[in-house]
Amino acid sequence: MHCASLKPGVDCTFMTKKGCSFNGGSCKPVVTECEGCDRILGSNGSSFCASFPDPAVKWRRGACNLATHIKNEKKESAQKVNPLKASKRQAAGR
Repeated sequence: MHCASLKPGVDCTFMTKKGCSFNGGSCKPVVTECEGCDRILGSNGSSFCASFPDPAVKWRRGACNLATHIKNEKKESAQKVNPLKASKRQAAGR
């Protein structure tokens, strides 16, 4: 269903025929860590997240997994080398 309370016209999984079923009855505004994300919707002078109704919860334990403005840095570890195979390669002259 489409949201009728804070984000009119946006598909929302929490909307029912009785209204918003999210805890508190409406979505919470974005927090400062969300600035720059592509999922922010602006309506009625406030900004809301299109993917999650309470963005502060997503940022409570680190970075939000839905944030589009944060790049995940993958640590490249050295590839494990089997010592037995390495010694056989060295003995073969490879």
